[in-house]
Amino acid sequence: MTPDQISTDQPWWKGAVIYQIYPRSFQDSNDDGIGDLNGITQRLEHIARLGADAIWISPFFTSPMRDFGYDIADYCGVDPIFGTLADFDALIARAHELGLKVTIDQVYAHSSDLHDWFAQSRAARTGDKADWYVWADPKADGSPPNNWQSVFGGPAWTWDARRGQYYMHQFLTSQPQLNVHNMAVQDALLDAMRFWLDRGVDGFRLDALNHAMHDPQLRDNPPAPDDGKPRTRPFDFQIRRYNQSHPGVIGFVERIRALCDEYGAIFTVAEVGGDLAETEMKAYTAGETRLNSAYGFNFLYAPALTPALVRDTVERWPDEPGMGWPSWAFENHDAPRALSRWCAPEDRAAFSRLKAMLLVALRGNAILYQGEELGITQVDIPFERLQDPEAIANWPLTLSRDGARTPLPWAADAAQA
Repeated sequence: MTPDQISTDQPWWKGAVIYQIYPRSFQDSNDDGIGDLNGITQRLEHIARLGADAIWISPFFTSPMRDFGYDIADYCGVDPIFGTLADFDALIARAHELGLKVTIDQVYAHSSDLHDWFAQSRAARTGDKADWYVWADPKADGSPPNNWQSVFGGPAWTWDARRGQYYMHQFLTSQPQLNVHNMAVQDALLDAMRFWLDRGVDGFRLDALNHAMHDPQLRDNPPAPDDGKPRTRPFDFQIRRYNQSHPGVIGFVERIRALCDEYGAIFTVAEVGGDLAETEMKAYTAGETRLNSAYGFNFLYAPALTPALVRDTVERWPDEPGMGWPSWAFENHDAPRALSRWCAPEDRAAFSRLKAMLLVALRGNAILYQGEELGITQVDIPFERLQDPEAIANWPLTLSRDGARTPLPWAADAAQA
């Protein structure tokens, strides 16, 4: 039997190489300074030549862009800065012509505060969408309902005078927390997923999935023990026991999988961070009724790539019955570029090749971030040019996201920033 006669019963996504695209900085097709869907379509041949199996496109949905697309105002719309639904359909068609699957982001923990759902929810304590978001009364002294802190800094609660209650937000104040305990909210999110499936999407990356549900009793988080690691914001001083990682997420995961199974081999991968990431990744991918894969932050924020890090990570995902299928990323839009974290400047060319070989050798899927194939490094962005709200709020101890989101240089003499 020749190699091209070998058949496999494995789904397309198992062992796939997935190329992540951050639309704003990938390719600008109309010279307005912002990357767009038509720009992605123009460069799909480049991705196909790399040998990738699929692309993952970060959010391109209608948004005020306070968190650059991760604050969604319309789950079924394309933001005009990126193009139109017709442009997206053309992208899908061209990708499929080239043998590339298309995976897109879905953000289910929160929406934009400009979403119509939130406008209706904040209008009154009664009504169809009154409990589509997480609202709570103040304590007797007017302070927030509990001690939860947001990831980006400050309390996870903001007072809303129109409703006379606090609303919860785990990231920016403009990203109110959806009440995914509410089955009507789940139904609406699944309807949005079906909308994109009907347009030919092959998979979904589920953003911050373990943030999608909270403790309905609103219990205080306990203090975190001092582990010697730097604490750069109040969020770091707590064990995030009650604001995230609720076991009810499993039921929602199973509803997502059931919907995707209606369309065949649809790929689902969850982003999972936090203290319980490994446990949750395995729970979200266990068996045949949950997600296909998940990835954590094992490598994304590691200051050094060491044999111990690789060994410890791999050993936690043994190839044995019942074990979920992981995905791995060394870089993405939220983390500093790996070459800047992991090696000296004079070693970057050789290290870049070694890094790529290691990524595809790990058991699981390989997620390659745009520009990683070029050996792109982190750009140091001065404070006055920062756009990322997290970086501005927490300067100088930031997640350094802007420096990993710079324009992709398509020519050898092109500027990266």
